[in-house]
Amino acid sequence: MSIKTILITGATSGIGLALFEKYVALGHQVIACGRDEKKLFLLSAKAYKTYLFDLNDAQSITQQLDDVPQLDRVILNAGDCRYIDDAKHFDGQLFADIISTNLSSLGWLLQFTLPKINDGGQVVFISSSATILPFPRSEAYGASKAGMDYLADSLRLDLAEQNISVTLVHPGFVKTALTDKNDFEMPFLITSDEAASRIIVGVDKRKNYLHFPKRLTLLLKLLSFLPSSVWQKIISRKHNA
Repeated sequence: MSIKTILITGATSGIGLALFEKYVALGHQVIACGRDEKKLFLLSAKAYKTYLFDLNDAQSITQQLDDVPQLDRVILNAGDCRYIDDAKHFDGQLFADIISTNLSSLGWLLQFTLPKINDGGQVVFISSSATILPFPRSEAYGASKAGMDYLADSLRLDLAEQNISVTLVHPGFVKTALTDKNDFEMPFLITSDEAASRIIVGVDKRKNYLHFPKRLTLLLKLLSFLPSSVWQKIISRKHNA
């Protein structure tokens, strides 16, 4: 196994932390990125490098990643999830914040990391199975992740000639600090460790698309083929259960 230099955003918690720990254990040089200074410091003993920045602060990203080393993999995992609780009284600020955190920030991250990715390298986008089928209250989160999906699929076309592959990941419900806040049923919930293991296997195989657990994602894909009047009732009932 060749040692790779891997940059992970959102490395201080959830899936990002699980990926960090697993890649370090495999002997890779892992660069941890996050906004929590204390948590990032705790990773510094194991990390190849650490970068402290807020996704909504372009200047901070610019200053931190200006000296990023050559990379083999970039895993764009960091993000936020908040819900529109009253659609009629739409929260424009919340919507803008989530779009900024989950989507707009990717432009700055790619600006500084793509030029440093080695021939044969990879970019991994951690999106969400929420883009397979719309969920109630998810106007902001779902829109941001749908934008990420399009970005990943489009970027794959343009990076092919550079011999850089792009992997889009659609996890289902994963137990993290973010999902702990959810007040609705989360079927087929898996741990961050399980999610990280599946991502690592798929990325090593250079797959274009990963989705898991398939008990959930295939069910959502199946529902999406039903008449809208049918799947809308099912999704609304499950979400509000």
